[in-house]
Amino acid sequence: MKRIPGATALSGLSRARRRALAGLALAGLALAGLAAPAAAQEKVKIGLVLSLSGPAATLGQQARDGFNLAVKDLGGKMAGREVEVIVIDDELKPDVAVTKVKGLLERDKVDFVVGPIFSNILLAIEKPIVESQTFLISPNAGPSSLAGKNCSPYFFVTSYQNDQVHQVLGKVAQERGYKRVFILVPNYQAGKDAAAGFKIDYKGEVTEESYVPLNTLDFQAELSLIAQQNPDAVFTFMPGGMGVNLVKQYKQAGLADRIPFLSAFTVDESTLPAQQDAAVGLFGGANWAPNLDLPQNKKFVTEYEADYGGKVPGTYAFQAYDAGMLIDSAVRATKGDLSNKEAVKAALKKADFTSLRGPFKFNTNNYPIQDFYLVKVAKRPDGKYQTEIAQKVFSNFGDQFAQYCPAGN
Repeated sequence: MKRIPGATALSGLSRARRRALAGLALAGLALAGLAAPAAAQEKVKIGLVLSLSGPAATLGQQARDGFNLAVKDLGGKMAGREVEVIVIDDELKPDVAVTKVKGLLERDKVDFVVGPIFSNILLAIEKPIVESQTFLISPNAGPSSLAGKNCSPYFFVTSYQNDQVHQVLGKVAQERGYKRVFILVPNYQAGKDAAAGFKIDYKGEVTEESYVPLNTLDFQAELSLIAQQNPDAVFTFMPGGMGVNLVKQYKQAGLADRIPFLSAFTVDESTLPAQQDAAVGLFGGANWAPNLDLPQNKKFVTEYEADYGGKVPGTYAFQAYDAGMLIDSAVRATKGDLSNKEAVKAALKKADFTSLRGPFKFNTNNYPIQDFYLVKVAKRPDGKYQTEIAQKVFSNFGDQFAQYCPAGN
């Protein structure tokens, strides 16, 4: 007779003992049955990678606060699963960002990464994130290099392709008949995209294309050159502390009253509290403004100001809020099961949420198709400063690089 391993040992046990063991086995099976639902209710882990120190800190803070407000509005849950947000400061240093992101992926095992603010950081962290098949949602940076042939099905953008916002100013400059324009931008990927974006529709003369080191705070040499060349307008992209100093120095140099100032992310809600009256009347390009007349946007602005010390939200905050709602739409669509990457990918692509900007959908490269505006800095009756829509420049506008993104992304 063929022996079944363990049969002799069991046959020597008393009937009572065998019943006890059988009961334990059944209990074990019951516990195993409970384990699956418990695992399904693990937290949705989201890593925020933002610049939270140095001159650009206010940009990252707005994005962090906007994202946290979305989580709050969702009751801290997505599809019944609690949300855990892990925030890291990339310190605006690519090597630091990569090291910290690896911690999010390997130690924290996040389901999504949201960030960063700056394109040079994005270009450093994108590869390790998407290669791990983790979804990366950018609430701000949108470099051209990831919008075309190097697009990824794991990379989504809730802001814009960098060129687009600057293209707004180029079109305005062309339509207003400015024959000669001075371009001033920081020397990194987003700065190069800014200059390229401006020149798409602007066909006049560029008197100077000046690239300054990232985090430059003294612009006296550039302002002297502008005064000397006396162009019809200045186009600039100077985010964060760079923009604060440039606008103040531009005003002090007496240039604001005689040379039109066109910019993107230089005069916005992250810089206006420091620029104040020096920025009033200056123009910018944007995909949104606090005074956009939509019920969901009015609610967001009111709630943000109430929760964050009266600060007026800017594009960094609203785009991060939308990133939170985008993730929620995917978690809901998959009923909380994030193990099926293809299903999550399809749900993100669908973008089934109400954007604060109104009409919004993803292009083939997972960058948005949306409206763009010329905005103007104003002082509100309550003494606060904000950008306000002056005119719509582009409707349902998709970026030029989407055509190079491989089909099926």
